[in-house]
Amino acid sequence: MSENNTGILALENGSIFRGISFGGNCTVLGEAVFNTSMTGYQEVVTDPSYFAQIVAMTAPQIGNYGVNCEDVESDGPKIAGFVVRDLSPMSSNWRSEQSLDSYLKENNIPGLSGIDTRSLTKQLRVNGALNACLSTESISDLEAIEKAKNWCGLVGVDYVKEVTCDKYYSWDKTGIDSEPFMIKGTNLGSANNQNKKRFRIAAYDFGAKYNIFRKLTQHNFEVYVFPANTTAEQVKEINPDGIFLSNGPGDPAAVSYAHKSVKKLMPHFPIFGICLGHQIITHALGAKTFKLKFGHRGSNQPVKNTETGQVSITSQNHGFASTPEELEKCGAIVTEINLNDNTVEGLRHKDLPIFSVQYHPEASPGPHDSDHLFEKFYDLVSSVT
Repeated sequence: MSENNTGILALENGSIFRGISFGGNCTVLGEAVFNTSMTGYQEVVTDPSYFAQIVAMTAPQIGNYGVNCEDVESDGPKIAGFVVRDLSPMSSNWRSEQSLDSYLKENNIPGLSGIDTRSLTKQLRVNGALNACLSTESISDLEAIEKAKNWCGLVGVDYVKEVTCDKYYSWDKTGIDSEPFMIKGTNLGSANNQNKKRFRIAAYDFGAKYNIFRKLTQHNFEVYVFPANTTAEQVKEINPDGIFLSNGPGDPAAVSYAHKSVKKLMPHFPIFGICLGHQIITHALGAKTFKLKFGHRGSNQPVKNTETGQVSITSQNHGFASTPEELEKCGAIVTEINLNDNTVEGLRHKDLPIFSVQYHPEASPGPHDSDHLFEKFYDLVSSVT
């Protein structure tokens, strides 16, 4: 806990929430959002898609199984701040290496516990995601509210440049770091691809989660990771068999350089995109995206495939969505919809080997209903090479 042991969360609409501070001792600005996952707080904290966001967990107790170095989804926490109802006073798990409090303190990320997260979530559902100020320092209510009001927000801002890799690299060529987690001899999420041909994939890192690259490797892809601003010509230099577009933070309309590169790659390679990658495909096709009221964040989002009728429970983290009418005019078919609000959750191109989903098939945290999409990508690449 920080020295003064108190903190404040101020929303741009003037609402104030007071709580017990933990983690870093500082003041941050961001978009206040909520996540409905029951587990996986460490993966949420380290997901680059949450850059510039203050995340409130709706599960009542957080931190009870601690933090370990194996379950991180990037090189460290990417959230702006963290809000919980009850921070567990102890970490009890055989894999735990440190507490959530010490992990956030080590990385100077502020947190608040003792917050009425039900009330906060209701405000965000009614009013939409709101700009916020979270402070574990001495700051007045008025100052905190003014800071929240004056923050630039997400719309029109390129946050991808803050989380993408610095340079091109090869991901885990040996496959050792991508082996599925084992419990008592049970292989979770593994694919039996020992005798299959390996394909070379150029993966754009817009803020990718590590488990995406692990899943691609498990499904017999040799993954080469590229920074978000890599041109189509630079990608072609490695002669890839396919292109993968990752998740990432912020407004998809703001990364026009990515739209341009993907548009150039579309006629030449099979492409699979998820989350921000799906939205970048939307823009590359000539359609648009729009900001959702409060977004989809959690590992329990129901999605229906309109072509098969199958319903999957998915893991999601996004605040923007694609416009279906424009997609259809641009040669795409909407293949999946969110059963809560009917927004677009998946598409495929009518003629080109391109498909994408708005959710996270790699889960982490979340169910494995959508793991088959990595197999689908493998089959697609195999069919055109």
